[in-house]
Amino acid sequence: MTDFFEIVRQALQASDMDQKLQLTRQAAANAIHLNKQRILDGLGEAVDVYSPGRPAQPILVQAGKLPKRAMGSLEGRIIMMHAIAHIEFNAINLALDAVQRFEEMPLDYYRDWIQVAEEEAYHFELIRTHLRHLGGEYGDYPAHNGLWEMAETTAHDVLDRMALVPRVLEARGLDVTPNIQKKMRHVGDNHAATLLDIIFKDEIGHVKVGSKWFRYICKERRLKPTDTFFTLVEKHFPRGIDTGVNLEARKDAGFSEDEIKRLLA
Repeated sequence: MTDFFEIVRQALQASDMDQKLQLTRQAAANAIHLNKQRILDGLGEAVDVYSPGRPAQPILVQAGKLPKRAMGSLEGRIIMMHAIAHIEFNAINLALDAVQRFEEMPLDYYRDWIQVAEEEAYHFELIRTHLRHLGGEYGDYPAHNGLWEMAETTAHDVLDRMALVPRVLEARGLDVTPNIQKKMRHVGDNHAATLLDIIFKDEIGHVKVGSKWFRYICKERRLKPTDTFFTLVEKHFPRGIDTGVNLEARKDAGFSEDEIKRLLA
């Protein structure tokens, strides 16, 4: 059997999207054979965080230079679905990287994150299919690299990664998705809104996985989770997080009452 971590790294480094999706599913299927001894023996050499596999398109630009169109137009809906597809693409790589980068975590950590990777691959396929139905293709429009830039920033420490990627960047999706769905339904794209329902429910689980392992690491290091989380947020997002807070989704995703109060403040 090909080594589990070897397949994960092949998936992370794959630049062809269909190959990345296939390898991600293969790695998830092989996770059943993963055992504690394999973790204790070491994961092997991690892929360089600065060289994940990505297709030649889309071109990456600064967030402020991305095209914007009202969702009342067909092109506007295509641009929105393209942006969501790019988020899901990055989420695949982020989950794969969380599996292959950080050693000395419990066996369930690796199983949790490869399951997340498989679900993100499914989300990408859902969105890409609808994007094609609308007449677009992933890569047709430029995209920004904000999610992966945070992966680079947090590559040195699993605590920072669990705090800032699932619990900040991905959790923002829980806050903004209902409004995107409302706009999609308003312009008659009920199918897109339904796809986002599927993704939204899964993403609550993904953020919850981040919360679970963030708290585990805090306990291991004898750190106070809430204080540690907000120290990291204030360090990396000094201007604050410009988004509303979806209270119920955040609670379901593992945020404490104290954390939510501080987010609202």
